[in-house]
Amino acid sequence: MTQGQLQEPISGRLPGQLHGPIRGVLFDLDGTLIDTAPDFIRIIHQLCREAQVPAPSAEAIRAQVSEGARAMVRLIHPELMVDDPRLLAYREAFLKEYSLQQAVDSDVFPGLNPCLSWLETQHIPWGIVTNKPRWLAAALLNELGLTTRCAVLVCPDDVTHTKPDPEPMFLAASQLGLPAKDLIYVGDHPRDIDAGRAAGMQTVLAGFGYLPPNPLITLAEWGATVIIDEPEDLLPLIQSAIGTPHVVS
Repeated sequence: MTQGQLQEPISGRLPGQLHGPIRGVLFDLDGTLIDTAPDFIRIIHQLCREAQVPAPSAEAIRAQVSEGARAMVRLIHPELMVDDPRLLAYREAFLKEYSLQQAVDSDVFPGLNPCLSWLETQHIPWGIVTNKPRWLAAALLNELGLTTRCAVLVCPDDVTHTKPDPEPMFLAASQLGLPAKDLIYVGDHPRDIDAGRAAGMQTVLAGFGYLPPNPLITLAEWGATVIIDEPEDLLPLIQSAIGTPHVVS
């Protein structure tokens, strides 16, 4: 399980199974499709050294990746309140540095590569719905050679309301030309599951991702259709749902 896992083990606690038809698969980006934490950890530690402040642990950084750039900055400058005017300047500096280094150590979670390849051989489109700004998300996909493989990319720039609102999910479905109910959404944050459910999609909670620490709610209470422990768990679930033997060439 990913180092950043801060909640209880989830093996054996699948609340359900996927069912067909599955005509497309959508992923959250950071911590679900792509393991971006290594770059965040390296950059934040670098900026902490430059600012001569204590560096947060790798686990603390992983747990905050899904919360965005402001959360990253507050790991470096925890004394800043959310309304501190300096936060915006630090955020811009962080994003500039991140944009230059975001694809150094980031990559698709290894266990998901066979899933993406299999979906492509079956002509089942896969795409991304993320709260990451498009200029960063598109650049990352390009650096990793995923641009032409990804059938749809929906970012905050494209919608009025971001996740957990279902608007991005409906937009992705529309761009794919498919009913939302025939798609599954895979994510590692409560807002991912909420957005997918609100759009009528089946949802998969990526238990290997950058789960936010919250002892007041268990993973099962997020309400996902299925919880998976490892990236390689996704492909057999999809194949079982659509009645295809679990064979990867």
